[in-house]
Amino acid sequence: IMFSWKALQKNKTVRYGVPMMLLIVGGSFGLREFTQIRYDVQKIKRKMDPSLEAHVNTKRQAGLLQEEYQKLQEVKLDEWRNIRGPRPWEDSKDYQEQQRSAQQKG
Repeated sequence: IMFSWKALQKNKTVRYGVPMMLLIVGGSFGLREFTQIRYDVQKIKRKMDPSLEAHVNTKRQAGLLQEEYQKLQEVKLDEWRNIRGPRPWEDSKDYQEQQRSAQQKG
């Protein structure tokens, strides 16, 4: 069966549906290529943070644990005070002034 060109131009599926499907399918392939380029560039530019690398590298984890233990030994946990922040209905500037005056008195 032979279709004439004018009959195809009048057909709404051919006129609107086919270009739409081509746009969707072609766009998905194009977006895949652009996103792949983006991730490739990020992989090249990204250098691992030394502390993060220590967490990943099991050989350095023992040294990292020792460093963290030393830091915890230096912290004085008995000398801290719990200071509450302002409530949502309180003015934060007034509350900060009250806290400063109470801290200077005590």
